[in-house]
Amino acid sequence: MHRLFRSLILGSLAAAALPTFAAGWKPATNTMLTKWGESLDPEAVWKEYPRPQLKRPQWTNLNGLWDYAITPGRAEKPGAWKGKILVPFAVEAPLSGVGHLLKPVETLWYRNTFELAAKPSGRLILHFEAVDHRANVWINGKKAGEHVGGNLPFDFDITDHVKAGGNEIVV
Repeated sequence: MHRLFRSLILGSLAAAALPTFAAGWKPATNTMLTKWGESLDPEAVWKEYPRPQLKRPQWTNLNGLWDYAITPGRAEKPGAWKGKILVPFAVEAPLSGVGHLLKPVETLWYRNTFELAAKPSGRLILHFEAVDHRANVWINGKKAGEHVGGNLPFDFDITDHVKAGGNEIVV
């Protein structure tokens, strides 16, 4: 009885010590977080430029909360999104907010939107630092490209797929 009471007290104290996060996001089943993980702000995840040797004056960081869905096999784009996932964390990672071990018969989908004040005069490049293992990318419903190869950086020129105003990315 004493051991159960002590466990309940320690568990309550640990839960009370966890920080609050952006609405709708929290780490998945949390076994142990570092100080960095405990203080993570979903609105400010990995804000530095990903390739400093190729830094551009204008760029947009798309890390943060994205919609996600898990479908069986190679299903078409999902009709509904299951929830939010914190990018750049893998779906299996607690900091993704999902903590789901993807099965070989499942496909993980991501969706996000971004705004452009005007169609760019130059080229607009969408850069991925890594995707595990295959990625098909659609911008505003048009296929922008496909990549196969785990954890390798890749880019797509999406200039011809975007418009001024709201745009949608589906991966």
